[in-house]
Amino acid sequence: MRTMLRFQRQPPGTAITRSVLVAGGALTAGAAWLVIAREPRLAGVAAGASGALLLLGGHRANHGAGGPTDRMLDDLLDRGWDAGVLASIAWVAKDEGSPVAVAAIAALSLSFVAGYVRARGAALGYSVEERHVTRGTRYTLVVVYLLLGWTWPIWTVAIMSGLAALVRAGQVAQEERAA
Repeated sequence: MRTMLRFQRQPPGTAITRSVLVAGGALTAGAAWLVIAREPRLAGVAAGASGALLLLGGHRANHGAGGPTDRMLDDLLDRGWDAGVLASIAWVAKDEGSPVAVAAIAALSLSFVAGYVRARGAALGYSVEERHVTRGTRYTLVVVYLLLGWTWPIWTVAIMSGLAALVRAGQVAQEERAA
């Protein structure tokens, strides 16, 4: 008896969406490496390109050109962007005794908390969405830090991530009370 492999039909554009997301993830790894190699301007260019690809791929994944696997990949690579770029910044900044290390660790931790609250709320059936504007702003601020060396963008990312966690927790609580 022969068994035939059957593949599920993928939504149109899935291959393009995944390719864009994977390319964004690869550039994230490159940006992290460049930060550690102490090439902040090149890292800024790579992080900016990575962020742009992840935003494009995320938009496609969440608006019809991808399935649940693509949305999961988008979330995973967004967390990977934060982990790769912000952790690298913290690693390099700690050697200099800079307050940027504290800001980068705070931004990284709070972005993971915000991501967890969003994912947990979605798993419970609540509509907790991440806006691409917030994500794009986060990416842009980190790129500004890498290109110009100003400290305030990293602190702003930490504050934004903390506020995002609070807003999402509030959304989940509000929907829980309404249920």
